[in-house]
Amino acid sequence: MSALDPVRQMLADRGCPDDLIAGGLAGLASKWESVVESVEQGYQVGLDDYLNDMDMRDLLAAALAVAPHDEADAFASQIAALDQRLLAVTLQARCLWGEDVEDDDGLDPGRDWWYYRRPVQLNQEFADELAAWGLTDDVDGAA
Repeated sequence: MSALDPVRQMLADRGCPDDLIAGGLAGLASKWESVVESVEQGYQVGLDDYLNDMDMRDLLAAALAVAPHDEADAFASQIAALDQRLLAVTLQARCLWGEDVEDDDGLDPGRDWWYYRRPVQLNQEFADELAAWGLTDDVDGAA
């Protein structure tokens, strides 16, 4: 068995599924593009699914941090463009994981901005979940 590249090794160390590991950085970027498209089209599932999708962006950030510079540079403009597209269809919010997880995990709205954004277009289930957690109020100072 050959050694895994740093991105695939990080994904394996985090217990990611084999298909995600196999895709490496290119696979993560592709999955992030699918997430952004789903938010642009009007997110059709709830908060748990959205948090899972934002975890994909978190994995992507971790992957970029360990990837060789040439590989990370090859995806930088694509990822930046996808991030801008997501920012255009989301609003800044309090941490979607809640204050306890935010504090325990040391989440930061500048560094981990994807956990502090909610879709503009929501289905009723998602809107109800956000309201139940007090996350529908806009937060000053958009990211």
